[in-house]
Amino acid sequence: MVSQPVEEMPLEEMIASVQQGDESLQNYLLKSYQPFIAKSVSEVCKRYIDPQKDDEFSIGLAAFNEAILSYSPDKGSSFLSFSKLVVKRKVIDYIRYVQRTPVATSLDENFDEEQMENPTEIVAVKEIYQQEQEAWHRKEEIIDFKEKLRVYKLSLVELTEGSPKHKDARESAIRVAKQLYDDTDLREYVYRKKKLPIKDLVRKVDVSKKTLERNRKFILAIFVVLDEDYMYLKEYLKGVG
Repeated sequence: MVSQPVEEMPLEEMIASVQQGDESLQNYLLKSYQPFIAKSVSEVCKRYIDPQKDDEFSIGLAAFNEAILSYSPDKGSSFLSFSKLVVKRKVIDYIRYVQRTPVATSLDENFDEEQMENPTEIVAVKEIYQQEQEAWHRKEEIIDFKEKLRVYKLSLVELTEGSPKHKDARESAIRVAKQLYDDTDLREYVYRKKKLPIKDLVRKVDVSKKTLERNRKFILAIFVVLDEDYMYLKEYLKGVG
């Protein structure tokens, strides 16, 4: 039972209560944060979103609820940052699904297939729209990635300067990061300490302590990528390990 007014409860405390089964708080959050959800969805759709009429809002609302149930403060991001990313990704997935259906749909408020008689033109506009969405999604991933790096006291500039220069060295560091992430105890250590467990890690990987220390920032950055739902950044890791 909540012992203080709901409005005075810290957001993350409310999230924890919902995850423990408090349905009244869950409904409160879903209602109170509708403006936040609508704004997040609007940023994807590039138009005003009507919560009463637009299907995209329903997708965003369901995604926000999913974020409430799956959020973990141990991963280093605030709930609102995390939920905004979940909402946007779900809406993008929905838009892509709609685009794959044979029914003609508007891509945004300035585009109407019924006004375009040339099928080639329709295809071209859809391709441009898809490219714009992918570019936006990549940008969002980079923004979120930069926020996560700050938790580990890292920056993109440091990462660029400190990354292994040779392909073999990079692939070796990526394999170490995967071994680190796959080991429950080592992974929990990184979550808690925000640094590499060098002493324990050197016993489990075929890499010297000196090399681990030299590539520490890069390995931590790859760990962050593995820990997040980064569709595009994970392309970088394919085929390694």
